[in-house]
Amino acid sequence: MIVVATADFELYHEVVDLLRDRGVAFTTVEPGSDLPENASVVIAAPDDRTGDDADVDRVTATAEAPRRAVDEALALLRGGEGRTVVGVDPGTRPGVAVLAGETVVAAFHVPLTDAVETIRREVDDAVDPLVRVGDGARLQGARLVNDLDDVTVELVDETGTTPYLGTGARGMGDVLAAVNIARLEGERVESRDIEPTAGELQRIKDRSRRVSTDDRTIDDALARRVAAGDLTVEEALAEHRES
Repeated sequence: MIVVATADFELYHEVVDLLRDRGVAFTTVEPGSDLPENASVVIAAPDDRTGDDADVDRVTATAEAPRRAVDEALALLRGGEGRTVVGVDPGTRPGVAVLAGETVVAAFHVPLTDAVETIRREVDDAVDPLVRVGDGARLQGARLVNDLDDVTVELVDETGTTPYLGTGARGMGDVLAAVNIARLEGERVESRDIEPTAGELQRIKDRSRRVSTDDRTIDDALARRVAAGDLTVEEALAEHRES
């Protein structure tokens, strides 16, 4: 069982709310009090005293990062802390799954422009984190790999990682694929240079025409910049109008 033992009012409420949201059994005690016999993990602030019990893991938490503490406590409760691994199913809205050992502790489905910030936030302060990016959606995946130059990244063969989705599971495919990608070993990469194909450039140009208000199509040079992630389609259209 998880025990919350802190005199920090803000931390107490943040951690308790997160544990309740996840349906986790827990109890609370005053700092310095004896821990229950079935205690496995105790969450406390840096200055809180906790009972001396070699069989109970302590997670030190702050009110600024309560979710990280809860994630760590759950990972310990379920069989060990484990390495933080982030799986990414690339695309225009990548699926992102965060694992601590074998436990999925967070999941996201975000626009490509927000993906790197989301991943960096999740690996911040983690010990030796690993990001695994699927090798599909080549252009978007390359952009993620190149922008994550300060994190260990592996490129993973994502064949077969997208599961069958039954009734009511619409929209979950990218996130579930990210979970599967996180659990597969890949090839470590520092960067990924992808030359867009003629077909990929044409699709970008076709999209520019669909979203434009004046039936305008960007040229190959601008389409290449969009493919590289330097411009959005809307920004490319604006440059095309000014040229």
